[in-house]
Amino acid sequence: MKIIFGLGNPGPRFAATRHNCGFLVLDRLAEELNCSFGKKEQDNLLASCLYGGQKLLLAKPQSFMNLSGFPVARLASFYKVDYEDILIVHDDLDLPPAALRLRRGGSDGGHNGVKSIIEQTGAAQINRLKVGIGAALFNAPDYVLSPFTPEETPLFAATFSRAAQAALCWAELGISAAMNRFNHNPAEAE
Repeated sequence: MKIIFGLGNPGPRFAATRHNCGFLVLDRLAEELNCSFGKKEQDNLLASCLYGGQKLLLAKPQSFMNLSGFPVARLASFYKVDYEDILIVHDDLDLPPAALRLRRGGSDGGHNGVKSIIEQTGAAQINRLKVGIGAALFNAPDYVLSPFTPEETPLFAATFSRAAQAALCWAELGISAAMNRFNHNPAEAE
């Protein structure tokens, strides 16, 4: 079994904000895999499916972003899943809009959700899929909690589809293969 956690803030107020990229990627992934979220377990909203002959669990922690580590640690422990079989999907201010970056471990990079996960699991080497949202010009908290503009919406819809494909590549072939295939800025490929 592998678990893909998408980070975000629960509730309709935050549904379409930049900070909810993790939730939005998982929504796209669930659509792609023809499964749906419904079951709640260990403070995570879950969708379960089979992919590549193995069980794949999609999880949206239902705590607020800064406390993501608690539901991530509880669900991983409940299912006895090794941290190498977990992928965390989250937004990243340091990447240009629409860029994807997969990596194995590292620091929290100033992301409070990732910081909480590292603190609660003790696993700094957990796999991550970062979705670039671009740097805030002024107030970072206001920026990440604001919705995508109408001009950004098509760009990020395509980004969420690419991120879903990157997550599936990770699930099937591992982090190194996914990094080789998806760690580039889409503008560089054109």
